[in-house]
Amino acid sequence: MNRLVIMTVGMTHSGKSTFAQMLESRLRNALVIDQDNHAEFLQTYYEKLLPKDGANHIKHALTKTIVDYAVNHSNCHLILSNANRNRESRMELLRYYKTNGFMTVLVHFNLPIDLLKVRIAKSERDILRLRTASTYEEILNRQHEQTGGMALDPAEGEADYLFTVKQEEDVPIIRDLIVNLTKG
Repeated sequence: MNRLVIMTVGMTHSGKSTFAQMLESRLRNALVIDQDNHAEFLQTYYEKLLPKDGANHIKHALTKTIVDYAVNHSNCHLILSNANRNRESRMELLRYYKTNGFMTVLVHFNLPIDLLKVRIAKSERDILRLRTASTYEEILNRQHEQTGGMALDPAEGEADYLFTVKQEEDVPIIRDLIVNLTKG
C-alpha cells in the first residue's frame, strides 16, 4: 500500500486543521504537518528572525525540513494542514510526493464565505500566529479577493484523488473515504 499525502486547500477558518486532527486520529500511522504550528513556534522562540515583509522563508524552511525528514525517515501517511491556495506551488509539492511514492489526495474546503465570517466572529484562535495581518477577518477578505485571475481552486487531475467539502456534513464522509483508501 502506498503512503498517502493528504493536502488540505482552503481559506482561513474553513476547517483544515480540525479535519487534519480528526483524520489523524482515524488514519493509522498518520502525521499532521501544520504550518500554523511552525509559525507559532517561530513567533514564540525566534521572533527576531522573522521577516518584517514578504514571504516567511524561515517558516517554509522549517516545514520543508520536517517534511523531508518524514518522507525519508518514516513510513507515516502525511496530512498537510495549511492553505495551499497557489496552484503552481501546490503542483510542485504534489510532484515531490509522487516522486517519493506517495498517493496524493487533495481536500478542498469550499465553504460559503458567510459561514467563514461567522466562524471567525466566534473564533478564539490566538492572533499570535498572524504576521501580515492584524485579524483573521483581514486574512479572509484578502484570500477572498485573490481569486481574480489566479488559479486557486484545485482541479481534477492535480492529485490522485480530489474531495471537496461544500458543507460541514461532508467532513465525516470524506474522512472515511480517505481512511478507506488505505484499506484497499
